[in-house]
Amino acid sequence: MKTMTTVACAALLSLGTAAMAPADTSDKRIALSNNYAGNSWRQAMLRSWEKVTGEAVEEGVVAEADAFTTAENQVTEQAAQIQNLILQGYDAIVLNAASPEGLNGAVREACDAGVVVVSFDGIVTEPCAWRIAVDFKQMGKDEVLYLADRLDGGDLLEIRGLAGVFVDDAISAGIHEGVEETGKFEIAGSVHGNWAQDVAQKAVAGILPSLPEIAAVVTQGGDGYGAAQAFKAAGRPMPIIVMGNRHDELTWWKEQKDANGYETMSVSIAPGVSTLAFWVAQQVLDGADVPKDLTVPFLRIDQENLEEALERTEPGGVANVNYTLEDAKEVIGGGAM
Repeated sequence: MKTMTTVACAALLSLGTAAMAPADTSDKRIALSNNYAGNSWRQAMLRSWEKVTGEAVEEGVVAEADAFTTAENQVTEQAAQIQNLILQGYDAIVLNAASPEGLNGAVREACDAGVVVVSFDGIVTEPCAWRIAVDFKQMGKDEVLYLADRLDGGDLLEIRGLAGVFVDDAISAGIHEGVEETGKFEIAGSVHGNWAQDVAQKAVAGILPSLPEIAAVVTQGGDGYGAAQAFKAAGRPMPIIVMGNRHDELTWWKEQKDANGYETMSVSIAPGVSTLAFWVAQQVLDGADVPKDLTVPFLRIDQENLEEALERTEPGGVANVNYTLEDAKEVIGGGAM
């Protein structure tokens, strides 16, 4: 199995290079509209944005690259935020959307006003926008395929993400498809962990008394450590818990691996995808011919490269890849990673 770093680099280097003119966007203003910041993945995403865009502003690539996060994960609030960004004269809006369809009206308003809209992670379906997506459904399915290789069968606990968000629905759909196709498992219970370990721990603790023995826990990221703490507190046998690349999850996994050989896998989208979306927006503003739909791989960690991944992940953070302008050009030139 390749290491996390090798996989990420190989995916980038395998693409063709797109020939583009030097940047002429030094007077352009790009805004990030983010619908939620209540977990470690979103915090890492915002830190990645701040680091990469801050350097771009210092180097004169763009004039501004401000980030705005709504107080609540509400479509109406984010739609109003987008309308405010239009009025404030931003040239591009990079968007992590609360809904794939619910923001289409506001996105259309932006496009009609000449504003470039690039959605990522939580993408939108409005045709005028660009989309940078991970195959979240496949990510969920891969969790079950991994478990099918490890187990003869059993009951699963599903920890979902933030209710009503496209990402949550897509990952869950992939999990259920994997369960149906493998024919090995039953989903004995499902809770929403909001991609946050404290929420997940409470939710799992609440449902555990009603569940049979759980062979494995399928997750969406940010919930694996909380699940482990809930099982430990309940005195239940520790199942295979699929992790989501958070530092606390990877740390717990390594401790268990060292103590008793505990084995699992971990998978998530890299928070630095926000920086890829920034560079895509910059390239659109610069006149590049950019496909409307771009795909990036999810980031997977396995038993053999756990230590390397953990070493590269900052405490409180998430295993990550930040993207450069050259990376964006390669993605644009290849159409997919």
